[in-house]
Amino acid sequence: MAGQGWTDKRPMSPHLQIWKFHPTMLSSILHRATGVANAVGVAMIVGWLFAVASGPEAFAGYDAFFSSIFGMIILFGFTVSIFYHFANGIRHLIWDAGKGFDPNTANLWSIFSLVFGVLGAVALWAAILMQG
Repeated sequence: MAGQGWTDKRPMSPHLQIWKFHPTMLSSILHRATGVANAVGVAMIVGWLFAVASGPEAFAGYDAFFSSIFGMIILFGFTVSIFYHFANGIRHLIWDAGKGFDPNTANLWSIFSLVFGVLGAVALWAAILMQG
């Protein structure tokens, strides 16, 4: 049985009951998730390019889907994902330089990345929608 001979009452590794949430934890999870989302988004763009090259009928299907409310939500989410992943990637570059490891700075960068992702996407979509 695992843990036999363990006399300490504390868990052998960090446990969910004692683990406290912090922004860098969320940032780590979101960085992985947005990496996957960006790969799916690139596949959508490639599909759109194939549809454009395949003719008006194929393009009409893509256009109808991405012009719908659901399609716009997906595109907006993809835009947030790109902006967030970009900002968080810069955070990782700073870490690669050996800077920003103290908890306050790491938490600040994590929060900044999330805010930048959302506000960057909102600003881009606002600019696009204002142009018609």
